[in-house]
Amino acid sequence: MRILVVGATGNVGRHVVDHLVVAGVDVRAVSRRPADAGLPVEVVAGDLDHPESLTAALADVDRMYLLAAGNTRHVVDLAERAGVRRVVLLSSLSAGMEGFPGGDHHRAAELAVEDSGLEWTHVRPGMFLTNLLSWSGRIRDTGVVREPHAGARQAPVHEEDIAAVAATALLFDHHVGKALPLSGPESLAKPDLVAAIGKALGRPLRFEQVSPDQWDDIPPRYIADIMLSIWARAERTPDPVLTTVQDVLGRPARTAADWAADHVADFR
Repeated sequence: MRILVVGATGNVGRHVVDHLVVAGVDVRAVSRRPADAGLPVEVVAGDLDHPESLTAALADVDRMYLLAAGNTRHVVDLAERAGVRRVVLLSSLSAGMEGFPGGDHHRAAELAVEDSGLEWTHVRPGMFLTNLLSWSGRIRDTGVVREPHAGARQAPVHEEDIAAVAATALLFDHHVGKALPLSGPESLAKPDLVAAIGKALGRPLRFEQVSPDQWDDIPPRYIADIMLSIWARAERTPDPVLTTVQDVLGRPARTAADWAADHVADFR
């Protein structure tokens, strides 16, 4: 069995590769920059924004890990013609939530996979703990994180857990035809997350709530608007804590404290 991992150098994809290598399967990885990938498997060039670039990568592949990016329908058509039998799609929890920002895009990618007739599993994480890396400069320079919506309670998930669930769905048949919603094991507000990073670093950090107009680490406007909408919603209705990681893997989901300890170097 050969498994193709698209987006293999991403926060999740790199760990998917690691899990599959440990499982002893033949892995082919796709990266926009193969020479820089640093992976212990065959790495080929490909770009989801240019689906035809994946044609060679799909040769002799049985199963594929795919991101909900680019023209998913075109990629899946190419995969079906190449003889791929299963697609595990990294989607989003928003795909199953009506009116949630970004949900329509992710659900459209899911439908493209479902309509193909291939075996499929959708992996639907909520907030990634890796989103907290956007705080790294502030924490290094000032020890203070300043953002709106301090009370937004989310249940962020470790990228290792997302990858482990995806790898399990690639390797085994139990989750074919299922959407797997993922969260971390705790509902946490932003000050809680700052405190977890501070504990891992061994120094006090502080969270300051500011208004959207005072938010000075603001990303591009369209992303900021999505984030503000998500945070406002999470203040009104905290994100659910789900048991899927434990149900699939047979062990507890990793905590924010675990993630912070794994990423100490990113904040120093």
